[in-house]
Amino acid sequence: MKSILLAAALTATSSVALAAERYTLDASHSQVVFSYDHLGFSTTFGMFSGFEGEIMFDQDDPSASSVTVSMPTKSMFTGWEKREGHFMSDDFFGATDADVITFASTSIEVTGEDTAMITGDLTMNDVTKSVVLDAQLNQVGTHPQAGKAWAGFDATTTLLRSDFGLGAFAPFVSDEVSVQISVEAGIAD
Repeated sequence: MKSILLAAALTATSSVALAAERYTLDASHSQVVFSYDHLGFSTTFGMFSGFEGEIMFDQDDPSASSVTVSMPTKSMFTGWEKREGHFMSDDFFGATDADVITFASTSIEVTGEDTAMITGDLTMNDVTKSVVLDAQLNQVGTHPQAGKAWAGFDATTTLLRSDFGLGAFAPFVSDEVSVQISVEAGIAD
């Protein structure tokens, strides 16, 4: 895969931009964990980290919020160096040091007091597809150490890796990949 774009972009329109506050992602407390079935014998896990991005968060009208996220493809960690090397090979990502994953939200549907369905464009391996994140606001408040406004979100989705040109060895190795996302962000200075 030549590039992976995983940026959740919840973008405020100009008419509500004054109500939205800009939060910067905390890379040290944000990650994407994925899992897939390996030949029916086990569930294999991995994660991505090294996030950059921001959330334009409108607490009064969450549907007018936005988030943008990117992370290096080569930040993948699976716990086994040979597997990571195989995933970065031409069988899968064909990744270079410059490749990134991004997600950019295109709409947000508020589904509950602290929940929403976030639709956005996920780009991986030079392929962009619309995906839906089932998101939950964990907490908004003052960070006890940073002394400023902070927010935390979790989200889940399921992807088909073949949609992104990553379908090698399917269906023996599951085409379906479960994704769990957890991010923290602090109000921008």
